[in-house]
Amino acid sequence: MSQKAFDIESTSDRSNQRNRTVHTFSWNSLDVSIYDKSVGGHKTILSNVQGSIKAGEVVALMGPSGCGKTTLLDVLAHRISTSKFDIKGDILVNGMHPSSTALRKSSSFVEQEDSFIGCLTTKETLYFASKLALPSSISLAERKDRIDDLISSLGLQHQADTIIGTPIKKGLSGGQKRRLGIASALITCPKILFLDEPTSGLNAHCSYQVISYIQKIAKARNLMVIASIHQPSTLTFQCFDKLLLLSGGTTCYFGEVKKVGHYFGEIGIPMPKHFNPAEFLLDVVNVDFADDLYSAAKRLNRIQSCWSKSPESLALAQDSMDVKQPTNTKVLQIHSPFGRSAESLAVAWDPVDPYKWAPQELFELDFQPGPSALSIPITLLQRNFIKSYRDLITYGIRLAMYIGLAVMMGTIWLRLEAAQESIQPFINAIFFASAFMSFMAIAYVPAFLEDRATLVKERANGLYGPISFMIANFLIGVPYLCKPPFPLPKHLQTHHPTPVFHPAFLFSRLTSLLPVFFSLIFSSIAYWLSNFHPTPLAFLTFTMYLYLDLLAAESLTIFIAALFPTAIAAGAVTAFANGLWMSVAGFLVSPDLLNVFYKYVFSYVDYEAYVFQGMMVNEFSGRNYTCGPPPCTCMYVTALADQCQVLGDGILQGFGAQQGGQGFVPKGGLSVGVGVLVGIVAGYRVLGLVALWWRRS
Repeated sequence: MSQKAFDIESTSDRSNQRNRTVHTFSWNSLDVSIYDKSVGGHKTILSNVQGSIKAGEVVALMGPSGCGKTTLLDVLAHRISTSKFDIKGDILVNGMHPSSTALRKSSSFVEQEDSFIGCLTTKETLYFASKLALPSSISLAERKDRIDDLISSLGLQHQADTIIGTPIKKGLSGGQKRRLGIASALITCPKILFLDEPTSGLNAHCSYQVISYIQKIAKARNLMVIASIHQPSTLTFQCFDKLLLLSGGTTCYFGEVKKVGHYFGEIGIPMPKHFNPAEFLLDVVNVDFADDLYSAAKRLNRIQSCWSKSPESLALAQDSMDVKQPTNTKVLQIHSPFGRSAESLAVAWDPVDPYKWAPQELFELDFQPGPSALSIPITLLQRNFIKSYRDLITYGIRLAMYIGLAVMMGTIWLRLEAAQESIQPFINAIFFASAFMSFMAIAYVPAFLEDRATLVKERANGLYGPISFMIANFLIGVPYLCKPPFPLPKHLQTHHPTPVFHPAFLFSRLTSLLPVFFSLIFSSIAYWLSNFHPTPLAFLTFTMYLYLDLLAAESLTIFIAALFPTAIAAGAVTAFANGLWMSVAGFLVSPDLLNVFYKYVFSYVDYEAYVFQGMMVNEFSGRNYTCGPPPCTCMYVTALADQCQVLGDGILQGFGAQQGGQGFVPKGGLSVGVGVLVGIVAGYRVLGLVALWWRRS
């Protein structure tokens, strides 16, 4: 795996990486059930599960598929919704009941299907993980050493500068992603590490190397590791200190790995020699594929019954009761390791025996400070910037769509003249630009869902919340300098810098403007081809409205995708919403004729209506259109009818707009319309933030 020797002791000597605060983690009489409509009652997932782990130990969760391993991990890590599941029992840290926030801030969870930003490299992923979790006081050199150590130890040194992978560009393999997920968790210096199938996708040798490394680092850093694992090799199995064997949600064994053979021999199920013990244990507790289901079920019931009555089980239950919170302890503060608000936890620790609790001895659990509140959005913004110019699907394809849309519009409504025959085509073109430009924002759904998946993972691990995420997401969509505002450290940059005039380099700089860039490109093509009001001010005003239109559309997309976090559902609802806004924007149906319900419920909060009417004023206010050579008949009778001309303001009046200055609305003037659009953008962002808070998973 790794050819570079990793000095585990040198890492463990760093006090800020060694766990000195969390000494025990235990669970007792744990029952989990969920309401099942098909049976009209609760379905039991876990029943009377118990166990305990001390600092420096690694515990394996084993059992057949569907036995409750992942559910148990989620419950222990406080990642499961109590509104959906009925959970009973005790989960204790240092013998006390911690809050969900306190537990998440002192632990890290690696899921079976981990979420990554696909266009980041291995090294960049670890760099941003360290920036989001570790104190700002850690030097760049030390941060680099930690990243290099983890990459080398987990056998990823040849993939350090390889991207994780996107739908159109292959990157890391499944097993390499698994190892990267473990490295991302370890670099945050957790006290408790939860791993869901950490060896999935790895061959036997890689599985052993990964688990062996986890065991070494657990001892060196005094960590607690709880890992679900499916049929490990003999060498991998022996790396674990303890085993929790489940079947049907019930405990079959919990104790030291080296004693499991002796225990099963005592209950009449001897373990054969020269046989993989993990494979044997899974065979005896699995009834799904048994030839004789009755005999297999009878054997499993006997195993579970023997365990519940065994001295080991009774001693474990007694130990769990002994470390419960004394009645006369005080409430102390845990200082947040991530710089956020402190959490309360009752503590009573005997310094002579760290696993015995005494009410007279009270200690404060001090965690290392985390990054500042300001640095987190900056880190997220830096990560978003890298994604913005590398992710071809998110921005490259959208850019191609907008260019294609602009060319199509400009060539269909080509060189319209300032004549009354062109008035309706001008109006149609304005509606097309305002409506379909925003409709194309639906292409942002997949990219946002990828970002949201990363937020869900990192939020569950206590790194940051939706506010920081939404700030960074918004700022990446507004203009800033056309160069990276937060460049990566040199050791993370590629060894072969992109030439200044290389297309990829130029594209990266242009896409740093995002909606402004998209709006400007679209306007530059379509506006002059269609021969809209040919003044610089009118062109810039048109571009401004397109920009606000796109910004509002993306904000709506973010709100809907946060509320319905699946690509199909978010895409369908976004398309429906855009169809509704197009219908009540004032083009298809005049505001004067619009149904009262749609007018007052939707029309006044329809950003497309403000964009459409603003563009109408921009085009027709102050511009005249010829009615043809005399004698002529003008479609709109205005003060210039005797000169065979139509005043643009008369056209606006025909659409129910008011004359004078830049007023266009029944809804207000230019400043009012722009202000309302900004308010709508802010409103959608706030609603998106609320949706992110509500939909945690």
